[in-house]
Amino acid sequence: MIPTDFRIEPADYATDLADLRAVRETVFILEQKVPEEEEWDDLDPRCHHVLARDEAGRPVGTGRLTPEHKIGRMAVLREWRDKGVGSALLVALVDKARSLGWTEVKLNAQVSALDFYARHGFEPYGPRFMEAGIEHQAMRRAIEPLAGPERYPARAREASVPSSEFDSLSVATEATLAIVHAARREMVLFSRDLDPVLYGQPAVLAAFKDFAIAGRGGVVRIVLLDPAAVQGQGHPLLGLAQRMTSVFQFRTPTDDVDLQYPSAFLANDRDGYLFRQLGSRWEGDWSPANPARTRQLLEHFGRVWERSRPCTEFRALGI
Repeated sequence: MIPTDFRIEPADYATDLADLRAVRETVFILEQKVPEEEEWDDLDPRCHHVLARDEAGRPVGTGRLTPEHKIGRMAVLREWRDKGVGSALLVALVDKARSLGWTEVKLNAQVSALDFYARHGFEPYGPRFMEAGIEHQAMRRAIEPLAGPERYPARAREASVPSSEFDSLSVATEATLAIVHAARREMVLFSRDLDPVLYGQPAVLAAFKDFAIAGRGGVVRIVLLDPAAVQGQGHPLLGLAQRMTSVFQFRTPTDDVDLQYPSAFLANDRDGYLFRQLGSRWEGDWSPANPARTRQLLEHFGRVWERSRPCTEFRALGI
């Protein structure tokens, strides 16, 4: 049985050439019959490359970003397809382009992959054409800047919804799904141990994954009071974060006041929040759109975030 755990990391062309070849030559040359002289070009040494690796460090997917602002050479080994590897590679490349200050990225998509790129915000332009014996379509996507910790994208405000109280895990789960699904580009999460009973549920994990691969440059910032406990329990959200390191960011407080904070909350950039007075219990209140209450939580989170340290406990996981 093929494992499904993988990670995405930058690749150095000279150092990682053998791993790049292992994927690209298998997919393009052996599988798709692309001539070898067309697969490797003089752009390769000047590109930004990314690699997907399995748990053992073996390469399973790759892609590159050229000086011409184009994404290309997207390849995933057959046994790793339909497991999120391609989406994770594409998100990493788009995020790299954004970090370089680019406002648009382009690519030449194989016609069979048009729907995949469309789901990530790419739009076709111009006529179709043949490249290496395969029909292609040029596509492009405008890149929006990431929202900073205290800055959110301009948008029309939703109508305010009065907060509702809840006292059960089932309602907390429904509220969490609503908040994650509504988020556009940023969420914040404050928790002692990442609440495995809540955030470890398959439906909640799927919602976070959809947010992560939506191609909007989304970020989830998480403050954990006890990261060692999270790592020790093998929380499934860490597996997703390990594959999407450009999306999930973790910090842990160093100030005693912050470490004694008893509550837990989740908030998004659409004025939605879920708050539990005691992180160990399921009583609390939430709203899909309550600007005043959400802003209060975001401001508190921002202050704690600034005085917290990165979770070095997760370095072994590549997070």
